Amino acid sequence: MRARIVSSEQVYRGRAVSLRRELIELPSGKRFYREVVEHSGASAIVPVTPDGRIILVRQYRHPIGEYILEIPAGTLKPGEDPETCARRELEEETGYVADELIHLLTIYPCPGYSSERLYVYLARGLRRGSQSLEIDEDLSVVELSIEEALEAIKRNEIRDAKTIAAILYYHNFVVKC
Repeated sequence: MRARIVSSEQVYRGRAVSLRRELIELPSGKRFYREVVEHSGASAIVPVTPDGRIILVRQYRHPIGEYILEIPAGTLKPGEDPETCARRELEEETGYVADELIHLLTIYPCPGYSSERLYVYLARGLRRGSQSLEIDEDLSVVELSIEEALEAIKRNEIRDAKTIAAILYYHNFVVKC
């Protein structure tokens, strides 16, 4: 049995997200309200150079008011498939193009309040393309060895959840295999 949506009301519609308020009824009969952030989904990339370095971006994130180190990522455009989004975001943010993209995993970054689904890809066979940042992107490209990236996670210098999940997945299920 599943929960049932008794009512749903759109509260806000924005460029990046929308918000709806829903009355939920569980199979037990219990009812409660939940706010749901609707997100179109995104793709993220673990770009690896021929010598095994991971390309990251140090990017300003306004909601937390900080520059953080993370893997390149971006929101899917309407009707865009996740792999096309990954290719586009990789070149826009880092200036690299990949010969090969391999889907690693799909995660729900914040399932307690958001519908976002994030597709994570490994990018290999990197070659120079052209970086093309959007007006709201203020970032720099950083390269770390896998050991340096793991140490940065351990020291809490990489705090972005998608980046931690992607690097640990890559290290444990791609590098070690």
